[in-house]
Order: sequence, then structure tokens, then C-alpha cells
Amino acid sequence: MVQTALILPPEPDERWHLAAQMGVSKAVIHPLEIGNGRTHWSRDDLLGLSNWLEEVDLEFSVLEGSVPISDRVRLGRDGRDEDIEIFKQFLRDCGAVGIDTVCYDWMVGVRWARTKAHVESRGGSYVTAFDIDDTIDVAPNETPDATREDLWEALEYFLQEVVPVAEEAGVKLGLHPDDPPRPKLSGIPRIVTSVEAYDRLLELHPSPHNGITFCQGNFAAMGADIPAAIERFGDRVHFVHFRDVEGDADRFVETWHDEGPTDMLAAMRAYERYVDDDVPIRPDHVPTMAGEDNSNPGYHTNGRLFAVGYMAGLLEAARES
Repeated sequence: MVQTALILPPEPDERWHLAAQMGVSKAVIHPLEIGNGRTHWSRDDLLGLSNWLEEVDLEFSVLEGSVPISDRVRLGRDGRDEDIEIFKQFLRDCGAVGIDTVCYDWMVGVRWARTKAHVESRGGSYVTAFDIDDTIDVAPNETPDATREDLWEALEYFLQEVVPVAEEAGVKLGLHPDDPPRPKLSGIPRIVTSVEAYDRLLELHPSPHNGITFCQGNFAAMGADIPAAIERFGDRVHFVHFRDVEGDADRFVETWHDEGPTDMLAAMRAYERYVDDDVPIRPDHVPTMAGEDNSNPGYHTNGRLFAVGYMAGLLEAARES
């Protein structure tokens, strides 16, 4: 069973109130900038924000984005143990504040990649797109010899170290797919690119705290059957990004939530049937609509208002059936 969530800014503004007015109860915070040379928020930062959110009846449920995992952790390089200790304390701080889920990724160097941000869509709206032909396949100097197995071995080491801490803290870990889910991007290997990769992830550590951020658009780009994948992973799905794309991992365009190739009602029925209670599900990569400047493609307000309403209707239909 899922509960609608929304990415909100880390300081109060009208979007907090819009979320509450729409019936959203769970806040997802994605702090893009921390500043002052820090790699992550302190316990005091997290507690202050949680208290703020509670004042408008929002629960600080998920933290994604500025999560302290360095590339030397992802690559298994010297210094990773010190960085992993920082992440362990970060998990303890999240647990102390009551944050249920941390969304992290295993993308080295280049992370989320889009090559176009002004693709015209329905009614003159804008969406984003990716085309492998518009990228340059040259690895940075610090990763010339990285292999896929290096990344897998580093991920296993990381999980063995941090999952026991996550269990003690009461925090669930949700690994986000590589976006786009290609075997390599800009000369750097990627490993979280298929349904089978997630089978391997879950085998690395049996704890229910070792789980998945089910980003629908990436699973669609993998060619996965979305409802079947939701059923397959069931209670290891800890967080959902509700979105869709037209295309594959080499070339795709983001779509309006009601206009893509995925059967969104079937997906919502699968979430209701197979995932645990109270899993946050948020709209992702929405179109930029009339009156918006497209300065933050995929995350402007009007498209998210539309998506939350659409999701609410799907949830009602899924629950009735």
C-alpha cells in the first residue's frame, strides 16, 4: 500500500501548503545545496526541518539527493572506510529524527543524465529527453580502469557495513536505478540497469532494510513489465518515483503521467497489492507548463499538481478494485 508524497524545498514556502491542501502527508526532501563545505545535513539540521514540517502536518519521510556516499566508496578506493563511517552516522541521525527512508544511488561521476530540456509536448509544454548520440564517451581521469565488478564488489562491501546500522536506526535503504539505465555512460560502467541487477542487489544482503527505490521511468527504459516487477520485488520496494518514458535506455522522452506507454492503473494496483503499508510514492519528472520558466526541468509546480491529482484518482480506482 502506498501513500502519496511530494518533493518539497527545505525551507517553508507555498509548496508546503499546497502539498497539505492536496492531501499529501509525506515530505521528500532533496537538498541540492548544503554549503559551507559540508557533505550532508547534521542531526540538528534534520531535526529542525522535521519540526517545521510537522507544523503543517507533513511527515519528513524520505531524504534523497545529498546523501554522503562518495565515488571512492562506489569504486572501492582508498579512503572509503572513513567515508562509510560518515554515512553510518548520517543513518543514525536520520533514524533519531524519524526519517524512514534514505534514497541513494550507485552512479559514479556522471549521475542523472539528460541531453535535452526543451522537448515540446502536449499543449506546448516542455519535457526532458536523453539521446546517447548526444553524449561523449570519455571517462574522467580518476575512473579509467573501473570495471562493473569493481562497482559490484564495492556495493557489497558498503551494504555489509551499513545495513546493520540501518537496522539499528530503523531506516530503510532504497537504491535508485542508474538513470539512464545503460551499461556505460561517458566511459564509466554502470551496474543498476536491469531487473536482474536488483535480484543481485537483494541477494547481497538479506535484510529487509536493503531495498529498492522503484523509479518507474527507469524500469520502463529497461524494458521491464512494470506490474510484474513490482510483484517480483514486493516488500523490498521502499520508495516509488511515479513517472513514465517513451523509448529505451539509449533514447527516451519523458511523458505526461497519463500519456506514456505504461498502464499506470495496473502499476498502482500492483503497488497496492504487493508493497508494504505506507510506502511513499511521489510524482517525478513532470512537464513544464504555461507560465513556468523551465529553470528546473521536471520539478515545477503545475505539473506536480496535475500528477498528484492523477495519482489520487488512480489510487482510488486501485483500492476500489
